[in-house]
Formats: sequence, C-alpha cells, structure tokens
Amino acid sequence: MNKVKRILALTGALLLVCLYISTLIFALIGSPVSADLFKASLAATIIIPVLLYGYILTARVLAGKGADRETHGQSPDDKTDTSKD
Repeated sequence: MNKVKRILALTGALLLVCLYISTLIFALIGSPVSADLFKASLAATIIIPVLLYGYILTARVLAGKGADRETHGQSPDDKTDTSKD
C-alpha cells in the first residue's frame, strides 16, 4: 500500500510541475490562443490541488467515522442517544 501511495504522490507532483511549466510557457509565447491557454492552465493549477485536498480530507473524515463506530460497537444506522439527562 505504501508503494502505491508513493507512486500516486510522485505522479501528482509531476502533474503539478507540468502545470506550472505550461503556465509559464503559455504566459511567454505570443500566439493568439496563448491567452486562453494561460487562463486554463492557471485555473487548473489552482483548482486541481484544491479538489484533491478536499477529496483527501473527505476520505479521511469518512474513514474515521466508520472506524469509530466499529470500535464502540455501534452500527452506522444506530443513532440512539445513550447519554443521561
């Protein structure tokens, strides 16, 4: 599992580097479509890491909730309140 995580992390880092390089190239070339390509590359440079962070955060939270319920012997559908008033 750690090997898969390392490969995915390296792939993600390589993708980000490629996005940064393409953003720089699109900013420097003088083609008529370079402005649109620059905007798209800049948006992807911002949006992709934010979406990946949100996905990872959601996966951690959801995985943590399932583990807590299993530890305490509750099923996910069991929503009874055991606190005393």
